Amino acid sequence: MSKFGGSNSKKDVPGISSGSLSDIVFMLLFFFMVTTQMRETENKVMVKIPEASESVKLERKDLASYINIGTPIRSLQAQYGTDARIQLNDSFKTKEDIRNFVASERESMNEADRPLMTVCIRADQDVRMGIISDVKQELRRCYANSIMYSARKPAE
Repeated sequence: MSKFGGSNSKKDVPGISSGSLSDIVFMLLFFFMVTTQMRETENKVMVKIPEASESVKLERKDLASYINIGTPIRSLQAQYGTDARIQLNDSFKTKEDIRNFVASERESMNEADRPLMTVCIRADQDVRMGIISDVKQELRRCYANSIMYSARKPAE
């Protein structure tokens, strides 16, 4: 009789317990759901935000709609040129499309939150003021009166 068992012994290998596998998977899923931040829109314009003298924090970011104004990124300059463009959500639009943009953003909100809607303008520091003024006029026409400008905090 051999101590380690010879070639004659046939023992079953115990199976791997998968009872805790589902717990681990759900724990990882919960961790990534909590820590991951989804990007709503892809920036198609280059924006170098100017420095601000004052800054105000948004109370609720879910009530903010963003308008990006700047020159198209390098991969899109062959198609759209190097002039400043207005980006609403994921596409380039004209100032006439701002009214439809604001209306659709309001429709997607809860009725009680609609008066609290804020439009944030992210404009490149080299954009002409005429474009920004045109955007502000269109926002006034569609009664989007709460406007914020994105800016960097000054270096200290």
